[in-house]
Amino acid sequence: MKLSLQLKLGQQLTMTPQLQQAIRLLQLSTLDLQQEIYEAIESNPMLEIEEGVDEAFAKADAAAQTNSESSTSSDEYSADRVISDNGNDDADFSAKANDDDNRWEDSIPENLSVDSNWEDVYQSNYTTGSAGSASNEGDSMDFDSRNSAEETLQDHLMWQLNLTPMSDADRLIGLAIIDAVDSNGMLTVSVEAIHASLIRSLDIDPDEVVAVLHRIQQFDPVGVAYRDLAECLYIQLEQFEDELLTVPVKHAKQIVKNHLALLGNRDYAQLMRLTRLKEPELRDAIKVIEQLNPRPGSEISPPSTTYIVPDVFVSKDSETGRWRVDLNPDTAPKIRVNPEYASLVRRADNSSDNNYLRDNLQEARWFIKSLQSRNETLMKVATRIVEHQKGFFEYGEEAMKPLVLHDIAEAVSMHESTISRVTTQKYMHTPKGIFELKYFFSSHVSTAGGGECSSTAIRALIKKLISTENVRKPLSDSKITKLLEEQGINVARRTIAKYRESLSIPPSNERKRLV
Repeated sequence: MKLSLQLKLGQQLTMTPQLQQAIRLLQLSTLDLQQEIYEAIESNPMLEIEEGVDEAFAKADAAAQTNSESSTSSDEYSADRVISDNGNDDADFSAKANDDDNRWEDSIPENLSVDSNWEDVYQSNYTTGSAGSASNEGDSMDFDSRNSAEETLQDHLMWQLNLTPMSDADRLIGLAIIDAVDSNGMLTVSVEAIHASLIRSLDIDPDEVVAVLHRIQQFDPVGVAYRDLAECLYIQLEQFEDELLTVPVKHAKQIVKNHLALLGNRDYAQLMRLTRLKEPELRDAIKVIEQLNPRPGSEISPPSTTYIVPDVFVSKDSETGRWRVDLNPDTAPKIRVNPEYASLVRRADNSSDNNYLRDNLQEARWFIKSLQSRNETLMKVATRIVEHQKGFFEYGEEAMKPLVLHDIAEAVSMHESTISRVTTQKYMHTPKGIFELKYFFSSHVSTAGGGECSSTAIRALIKKLISTENVRKPLSDSKITKLLEEQGINVARRTIAKYRESLSIPPSNERKRLV
């Protein structure tokens, strides 16, 4: 094997650490970006948060340092006068405080009665009725509310189980049942499975498990640990007392117990035939059922709230009538390079301390530059989106135009992957609401006139048609297809069904109502 040297020419894309940092910051959300900035400030001594330093004061300080000695002496004279004035004020304040203390000491009696309280004689710095104590108490309560763990459904049921008198065996059965309840309050394990898991340690029958289950189902919220929807609703209907049991409640219990499937399919004709109810009676019974909670456990453990901070604001200028885009200044703290630390860096010094400061200074500058690049890219993309979707901001979703990533990439001279990073988890505050930047991108459907219609606009039209339909005879997907064809939009029936499902709208047979 012979060794030889060869020269080759080639191109290779390499990502520098600065480019990697810029790309990583570009795809971060607002909350993640804030955390990244605070971590960078903690790790890099060269970075600091701007605290509103005014340039006028900085120029005034620089001019004061170059003044003549006469002006300096006059400044010292005025400063001494201020200090002397403050000293007199402090002396007056201390004299007043001493007089108050002397008057308070003179008011203390020499002989105190036996039944006197400490607060009746001695002064306390903390009074219960003061505003300061009220604010401290409020702060402590607010701290507890913010840092306390949320109560789960299992905790709520365990608290009630511990207050319920029952035998040790029944308590163990109750623990097994509560562990098998999900966040909605449904029992996820069958009674037979619970009995099989406890039969090794307890000599019990399946009927005892059912008895404890019925007892837990009366806990708050009523209907918890239900095995199916019919049982959940029937338990809630049984809470009505006999003397208050109205006729609609009796009919509702009959429907829930025997004909819940027909009610779910909106088969009102068959339901009235089997229950022998007239239409007004069936309507009243359905109103009672609609007031029940099919997921009682959700009342105790509500879903967590997700807060969205918009990255850009879109508003209409009242004078010019144009739409303007502004970057949200509160999305990230303003940072800068600490000028005092930066002045310590020496060019010709190769010591370890100077190299440490030089490296941190370079990293700080690149970090700030990456943040500026992120803001500029976000503003470019948001501005192009607003210019393309003016119809949406003027008239709503029905005027949305088709838009893909390639269109914005060509307009701002960037790659589609960059546009995808910018529009992910970035939000825009508009007069129509808060939307993710991805929301303004949609595919198109051809129209009869040779134009294009956005899929978002078609969804808005479908939603509008269904909202104005006759609830006794809802519009089918085929009927919606014909109505859109009359407007010049050619959409297949299966596409209508797909858009309808994306809007969480049930089919026509499930939308049928009794007026």
